[in-house]
Amino acid sequence: MKKRNRELRKQIREERGSGGQAVRKSGQMDTTFLVLVLVLVIFGLVMLFSASYAFAYYNYGNSFHFILRQGIFAVGGVTMMLAISKIDYHIYEKFSYILIGLSVVLLIVVLFMEPLNNARRWINLGFTTFQPSEVAKFAVIVLFAHLINVNYKRLQTFRYGVLPFMAVLAVICGLMVLEPHLSGTILIVTIGFTMMFIGGTGTKWFVMGGVAIVGALAFLLLFTPLLEHAIPRLEMWQNPFIDKQGDGWQTVQSLLAIGSGGVFGLGLGNSRQKHLYVPEPHNDFIFSILCEELGLVGGLIVIILFILLVVRGFAIAMKAKDKFGSMLALGLTFQVGLQALLNIAVVTNTVPNTGISLPFFSYGGTSLLMLLGEMGIVLSVSRHANIEKK
Repeated sequence: MKKRNRELRKQIREERGSGGQAVRKSGQMDTTFLVLVLVLVIFGLVMLFSASYAFAYYNYGNSFHFILRQGIFAVGGVTMMLAISKIDYHIYEKFSYILIGLSVVLLIVVLFMEPLNNARRWINLGFTTFQPSEVAKFAVIVLFAHLINVNYKRLQTFRYGVLPFMAVLAVICGLMVLEPHLSGTILIVTIGFTMMFIGGTGTKWFVMGGVAIVGALAFLLLFTPLLEHAIPRLEMWQNPFIDKQGDGWQTVQSLLAIGSGGVFGLGLGNSRQKHLYVPEPHNDFIFSILCEELGLVGGLIVIILFILLVVRGFAIAMKAKDKFGSMLALGLTFQVGLQALLNIAVVTNTVPNTGISLPFFSYGGTSLLMLLGEMGIVLSVSRHANIEKK
């Protein structure tokens, strides 16, 4: 496998230097994927401004407070995405262990930060904040893609198909539970297990692992205080109206927003719930404002856009020239789809409130930068995949 990868990289370098047809063909990024990303970014900025201007004016005296900041990060992120798309994605495999080490350091540092909403998830840089969990997600995907690539023929064994993956997840997720950041933990575990399964880890190990995880969760729930903050969320999920003026307020207001939107919505900018009813409507619950203003039709359009993005990303992964590129594109794309799915499920009260943002839509400059950088890597994989445009 290593020899094959070296020969592949040599071939790519030779093609780049030849100036022939092979260079022009392999150098073409997947325009369908690029257009889908740009549509989601633009759609997200429009909805962010609509959802945030009342909250921004009330708290900062400037209706453009959030959109200006997000717009700057969006422009920078798109520029970075296009630049990263031209970088050979194999370079990330060389730094996979450094990335995971950096993630561990950041996850330790964040434990000493001032808590916000009873959790230590953010590192304040002065001009902005960021969540180390965003770096951790990317690092786990890169390292798992590397491990699957180098151990592809030995993934049925415990030593190569289970042990290194579980060791990484144990360290990363253990630190995230201490924040506590249960939603991020669930996200990383799901992404990791999905990559392992598709990569070739033996099915029997997943059955045994599932039993172990259930046991670990039972232990945490019964004998530790780490998950105590999750219990009220479970109760509010079952019936948010029992405390609609307290802990159930956000969910109730979200459901009212979605319900009042009907099929076609109240019209862009005409939401009532964003006027200090839905708390921080520009963050995790922005989808409820979208449904109120654009209705069921608008909500379905967003869901379809995410589905198309994931499908196209998986197509890029399937056509990748090596295992690392395939698993890297799959992991990064699956992350977007899973995060969107969980966010929409939370907003509609299908699952308990987990605090997961909606990719491309929720406010967060550094998160958007990270996301667009990751999309640039998928585009880089597509440049080497020679995907046929149909």
